[in-house]
Amino acid sequence: MHAMQYELTLPAGYDMGIIRDRVARRGHLLDDWDGLGLKAYLIRERGLRGSPVNQYAPFYLWNTVAGMNAFLWGGGFQGVGDDFGRPSARQWTGLAYEEGKGSHARFALRRRQPVPDGGLLADAVEAAVDEARRLAVADGALLAAAAVDTGRWELVHFSLWEQDPPQAGGEVFEVLHLSAPGRDLLPRGRQW
Repeated sequence: MHAMQYELTLPAGYDMGIIRDRVARRGHLLDDWDGLGLKAYLIRERGLRGSPVNQYAPFYLWNTVAGMNAFLWGGGFQGVGDDFGRPSARQWTGLAYEEGKGSHARFALRRRQPVPDGGLLADAVEAAVDEARRLAVADGALLAAAAVDTGRWELVHFSLWEQDPPQAGGEVFEVLHLSAPGRDLLPRGRQW
């Protein structure tokens, strides 16, 4: 499993209806993308749920590198660059993926944190795996994942929720659409 996200931070007065309309028109285009586990079309709006910014920030969980590369180099990603300028697409290697009992994604929670210096790396990533398990069994959780960027030594925790997520720290996003053609193929549990 591979995680990927890009963020488009928009002006404070930006009409987020433009992003909502864009997702309503184009979101279905990845509903059957080969190699994609899921794409959550996420927004944050300034002043709502603690957000200091307006932002469009889709989050992806990929089943295959080939699927991710086909998206990046085969035209799927080009539309974002054409309309907004090419954003940096962050990537993380999967550590854990867990399914919850929720049925509909309305909100997402993302928390990024540095891998602590000192101590064993295995302990730090095992704690991230445990966090994914803990979040996935919480009421209203649809799923939870953990991944690591070894270039920055950064962990990312990502979860989808039927209602406002628990106060677990991190940024809360509204989910506009969920494309999940390969969600059932995402490997469950610890990834090594």
